[in-house]
Amino acid sequence: MAGGLAVLITMGTLNTSMAQRDGGGRLEGAWETQVSIIDCQSGNVIATFANMPVFAAGGTMTETTSGTAPALRTSGEGVWHHITGNHYAFRFKSFTFNTQNVFTGWMIIQADASLDSTGDAYTSSATIEVYDANGVLVGTGCAESAGTRFEL
Repeated sequence: MAGGLAVLITMGTLNTSMAQRDGGGRLEGAWETQVSIIDCQSGNVIATFANMPVFAAGGTMTETTSGTAPALRTSGEGVWHHITGNHYAFRFKSFTFNTQNVFTGWMIIQADASLDSTGDAYTSSATIEVYDANGVLVGTGCAESAGTRFEL
């Protein structure tokens, strides 16, 4: 009995070590993040706000932000994938409207994220592309974020 227990403990430790080394799938879940929109050239922070991305099994994601009023911007919908180790990439799109509720275009945010060794915190850097209603790129930007896992 003790020998079997030792084997189970050893197997569990090996499986945990392999999962920690690989990092795959650990991004799954809900996260509380602080996003900073930054000037791409100077690195100066332009604005900071709370954001909540949710990464689902299978590589899809949603995000909700406090940075823009819900009437002016939809939630983001997108995809994510594991790159290697604790590194991930994600990309999402949200639609924008003016104060008269007229569609004005969309934004695409593309980010690279790195989890810390606990798997309960991450940082990311992102590029932002802003398109008008005709699909013409009208602006670009940069962002950084830091977050912690949102749990029970």
